Amino acid sequence: MCSSAVLGGGIGPRAWILNAQVPGGYPRLDPDRHLAEIAAAEGLSGPGAGLMTAAEVAAYTTGRDGGVTATVTTGLGVRGWAAAPETTAPESLASQTAAPECATDETATGETPTPETTAPEFVAAETPTPETPAPEPAAPGMEPRTPPRPGTVNIVVVLPVALSDAALVNAVATATEAKVQALLDAGLDCSGTPTDAVCVAAPEPGPDGGEPFAGPRSPWGARIARAVHAAVLAGARPARGLS
Repeated sequence: MCSSAVLGGGIGPRAWILNAQVPGGYPRLDPDRHLAEIAAAEGLSGPGAGLMTAAEVAAYTTGRDGGVTATVTTGLGVRGWAAAPETTAPESLASQTAAPECATDETATGETPTPETTAPEFVAAETPTPETPAPEPAAPGMEPRTPPRPGTVNIVVVLPVALSDAALVNAVATATEAKVQALLDAGLDCSGTPTDAVCVAAPEPGPDGGEPFAGPRSPWGARIARAVHAAVLAGARPARGLS
């Protein structure tokens, strides 16, 4: 797997994927530890990848193409462009961690599928609502802005074939390109949210090292792009009233 997940990100074997729904305005500064606690409560063991969102995890969308499955939860409350002007007050980690179309407190979990499985199985579960700590006084000239509603687009891509490490990284880039294309096709003036995450799950490569390419014009990269585009577009259309 190759993942930008806050827990278990990077490249390597992963036994499960957790997409945890947390309340809007999530205040904890240790999301990796919190995700590990949720995973343990769900009975997940071994290395895994943990994502967070305040979007409704039960409202995930899927796209399929040629054996590739993309599963997406879409929260677009704080969408914008990646290359944005520098702000005077940095956003807090809390506003960069979760995303909230919904302020309920649930989680969705999924085992990393075998090659025969087409998509993670999501299971809802309750998680405790963390207490909000009192804010510390801001330094002069660094007074925080009124925080926007957070938002996160979490993408999980599952392939039936192994990829080389380079192709795994390329697959993450391809999925991100397809996400941006879908957001624009949905009529949204943005490239995503500040906290979007991608997981690409594939079987471990054998002696041949796996498929070497996953760019958008390679066979498997093209399938990734179409699957992600379909899933993100389906999730983004309601934000424009196009569902």
